[in-house]
Amino acid sequence: MLLPITLTLASACALLNMWLGIRCARIRMADHVLHGDGGSALLAKRMRAHANFIEYVPVTLILFGLVELAVGASIWLWGAALVLVVARIGHAFGMDAEKPTAWRAGGALLTWVVMVGLALVALYVAYGATRAVPAPPAMAMIRQG
Repeated sequence: MLLPITLTLASACALLNMWLGIRCARIRMADHVLHGDGGSALLAKRMRAHANFIEYVPVTLILFGLVELAVGASIWLWGAALVLVVARIGHAFGMDAEKPTAWRAGGALLTWVVMVGLALVALYVAYGATRAVPAPPAMAMIRQG
């Protein structure tokens, strides 16, 4: 199977995205809020948790797919996927609080660690692999000329 980690993670993230949306929708329906937050502090927090998910997860999923495609499935990549899912769940619950919580901070920090870590791995793989690949013939002719 091609990209089992990314497929599993993308499925989990799709379900998390729906869960975050449903959390907002339940408040909207109960309070009859069609647009915005209707003055509901809890709805504003949940909308922000949902938006934060959308801000960070897509780029991280792209990195997962590209890294997995480049290096293959590995236990550390499975671990990073699990960390990301737990971090996003923790962040969502932490956003409900009136003051900063370890869930919110930990979720944000772990999301950043996974995203930056994958970005660094992607750069390492890209530039490490590039050195081993010969230049295309057109580039080789430019160097000689």
